[in-house]
Amino acid sequence: MGTGSNTASTKVDRLNVAKGVAVSNLAAANAAAASFAGLIAKLDYLSPSDLEQVRQAYRFADEAHLGQLRNSGEPYITHPIAVTAQCAEWKLDAQALMAALLHDALEDCGVTKAELIERFGSPVAEMVDGLTKLEKLHFSTREENQAESFRKMLLAMARDVRVILIKLADRTHNMRTLSDAPRDKWARISSETLDIYAPISHRLGLNQTYQELQDLAFRHLFPWRHATLAKAVAKARGRRRDLFQKVQREVEASFKEPGMAVRVTGREKTLYSIYKKMDEKHLSFAQITDIYGFRVLVPNLSDCYTALGVLHQLYKPVPGKFKDYIAIAKPNGYQSLHTTLVGPSGVNVEFQIRTEAMNIVADSGVAAHWLYKTSESDSATTDRLGAKWLQSLLDIQLETRDATEFWDHVKVDLFPDAVYVFTPKSRIMALPRGATVVDFAYAIHSNVGDHAVAAKINGDQAPLRTQLKSGDVVEVSTSSDATPNPAWLSFVRTARARSKIRHHLKTMAQNESELLGQKLLAQALRAEGIEKLPEEDVASQGLWDKLLRFTGNKSRSELLTDIGLGKRIATIVAKRLLKLLMESGQKPNALLLTLERFAPHESQTQGAVTIDGSENASVQFSTCCRPLPGDRILGYLGRGEGLALHTDDCSVAKKLQHRDSDRFISVEWSDEPARAFEAGILVTVTNGKGVLARVASALASAEADIAHIDMGEESAQDTTDLRFVIAVRDAAHLEIVLRNLKRAPSVLHASRIKGHS
Repeated sequence: MGTGSNTASTKVDRLNVAKGVAVSNLAAANAAAASFAGLIAKLDYLSPSDLEQVRQAYRFADEAHLGQLRNSGEPYITHPIAVTAQCAEWKLDAQALMAALLHDALEDCGVTKAELIERFGSPVAEMVDGLTKLEKLHFSTREENQAESFRKMLLAMARDVRVILIKLADRTHNMRTLSDAPRDKWARISSETLDIYAPISHRLGLNQTYQELQDLAFRHLFPWRHATLAKAVAKARGRRRDLFQKVQREVEASFKEPGMAVRVTGREKTLYSIYKKMDEKHLSFAQITDIYGFRVLVPNLSDCYTALGVLHQLYKPVPGKFKDYIAIAKPNGYQSLHTTLVGPSGVNVEFQIRTEAMNIVADSGVAAHWLYKTSESDSATTDRLGAKWLQSLLDIQLETRDATEFWDHVKVDLFPDAVYVFTPKSRIMALPRGATVVDFAYAIHSNVGDHAVAAKINGDQAPLRTQLKSGDVVEVSTSSDATPNPAWLSFVRTARARSKIRHHLKTMAQNESELLGQKLLAQALRAEGIEKLPEEDVASQGLWDKLLRFTGNKSRSELLTDIGLGKRIATIVAKRLLKLLMESGQKPNALLLTLERFAPHESQTQGAVTIDGSENASVQFSTCCRPLPGDRILGYLGRGEGLALHTDDCSVAKKLQHRDSDRFISVEWSDEPARAFEAGILVTVTNGKGVLARVASALASAEADIAHIDMGEESAQDTTDLRFVIAVRDAAHLEIVLRNLKRAPSVLHASRIKGHS
C-alpha cells in the first residue's frame, strides 16, 4: 500500500514538474517572441539613429498592448514584431518599420493620431492611420460593399506604397496564425486573401509573399485537398530525388567546363499552383509534369544567354517552351529566362536563368526599391513600375464615381496576364491579354484614344477592335474630328480605356443635349413673340432663378439639358418665361408673334431646329424610316431620349402623333449637311456568278458606301432580293445611286426601302 502510494505521489510530482517546465518553456518562448532582441539581428542595415527610433516605437507599442493576448494565448506584441520582421526582410526604411510596430496601436489601444505625430512624426502617423482604415475593411459578399472597401484600400495604396507592403506583411502573419482563430472565420479570411491580397502582392512583384498567401489560404479553405496534395507531392519528391540530384550534378558539371560561376538551386511548384492547374485543365496529379524545376543564378546579364546556350547543349529544349522576360520584362518588373528541357528518363524540367539582382526583384518586387539601393537606376525603375500602376488606379477613381463600376475597372488590371506590343518607335507596351487596338491607343495617350480612326498591325490595315498578340507592331491613325464610339465599350479590355470612353461619352451627350435644349427653348419663346432667350448675365440672374424655382432645376445648364432630353416640354417653360419677362416689363413683339403663329407650315422655318448630322448623341435618325436630307421631316422629343427624327410619311411617326402630338417639334435640314446618312435599298437581281461584285461596283461608282448587306436565307432561286444599308449625302444622291443600279447588268429592280434591313 505504502509503496503504491509513494509511486502515485512520485508520478504526480513528475507530472507537476513537467507541467511547470512546459509552462516555463512557453513563457520563455513568449518572452523571446515579444522581445526586441530577436528583431535586432534583422535590422543591421539601419543606422544607429534609425535603430534607436525603431526601438522607441517598440517600447511605445509594447506598453500600449500590455495585457492584450492573441487567440493563441501569446502576448499581442508578438504580432507587430512578426510584421516588422517581415518588413525588415524587405529592407524597408525606419519610418515603415515604426509604422509596422505601431499599426494596431490606434485601433486597439486608445492611442490618438495626434499623439503619434508628436512622438514619431507625421509620415509614421499617416501610415499608421492608413493601416488602421484598411484593418476595418472586410469584404462582404455584396458587390457594392466589396467595391467601396476596395476603393478605399487602393487610395491608401496610391498615396504611399509602404502602407500596402506593411498591410501585406500583416496579412501574411495573420494567415500563418489563422489556425488559432475561430474556424468559422477561415473561409472568409482565406477567400479575401486569394481574391484581394495575393493578386496585389503578385502585381507588386512580391513573389514569395504571393505564393505563401496562396498556399496558406488554400490550406484553410480546402484542408482535405491541401493535405492530400501535400502527401502526393512528398511521395513524388521521394521517387524523383535521385533523378533531380542527377540533373543538378550534370548541370553544375556543365558550367565548370567553361568556368562559369553559377548557383544552381532546386525549385518546387507550390501546392496551390498545382491544384489550380489540375482544376483548370482537368488533369490528374500524375499528369502534372512540371512540379520541380531549377533556378540558375549568374553574375551578369550577358551570362544569362551564355547559360541558356550551355543548358541547351546539355539537354534538348521543348519547342515553344522558351520565354525571354529579360528583353521584355513583366509589368511588375520581373526579369528572367524560362526554358523547359527534356532531362534524364524523358522527364521535362523547367529552368529559370537570372542574375542575383533580377532574383531580388523576382522575390521582392517593389520592395526591391529598398532592398537594392546600390544601383540608383534599378531602384528608380522598380519604384516606377509599382507607382505607375497605383497612380493609374487613382486616375480611374477620380473619373469614376460609382463604386461598382470602379471595381469592374480594377478587376481587369489586378490579374496581369499580359501581351507585349511595340509602338512604331519600338517602345514596348504591356497590355492585358485580350487587349485591342483601342486599349493600345488609350495606353499611349487619352487624346490618341479619343481621336483614333484606323490602325495598322505589322504594316497591315486592321480594325480598331482587333485583339493584339505579343510582338505586334501597332500604329494608330487619328483625326481631330473623330470622337469615341459607344460600341468600343463592348470590346475594350483595360480599365483606363473603358473609363476614358465613358467619361467622354457622358460629357459629350450632356453638352449636345444642352445645346439642343437651348435651340428648342429659343424656338418656343419665338412662338410666344420674344426674339431671343435672356442672356446668362448678372442682369438676368434673378429671372433665371425664378424660372429654376418653377421647374425645380439646380442650374440653367441642367434645365436646358432636361429640355434637350425631352424631360421637360419647351413650350411650357417658354410660357412661364414669357410671364416672368412680362412682369419685368418686356412685351411680346406683335409682328414676330403674327409671323410665328399664322405662317403656313411649309414656310415656317424661323423657329425650326436645324439638323446637319453633327448632333451625335442628342439626335437619333430613326431606323423605321431612315430620313435623308431632302426628305420632309418631323422631330419627336422622347421622354429622356433626346430628339428622334422621322420622315413626315412614316407610319411610326403617325402613330406617335396621334398619341402624343405635344412632343412633336418643327425641324429642318441644314443647307450643308456635315456627314453622310444611312438609307435602306432593295435590289432584285438574277442569280449568277459575280452578281454581288457587279452591284457593289455600281454602288462604288455612284460614291455610296455599303454599311450592311442582307441576302436573306431562301434557297437559290432564279432571282434574289438583296437588302443594303448604304451611306449617301442626301435624297438626291440616293436617286443617282438607284439610277446607276438599274443600269447595271443582272439588276431587275432597285428601290428605296424604309425600315430595318
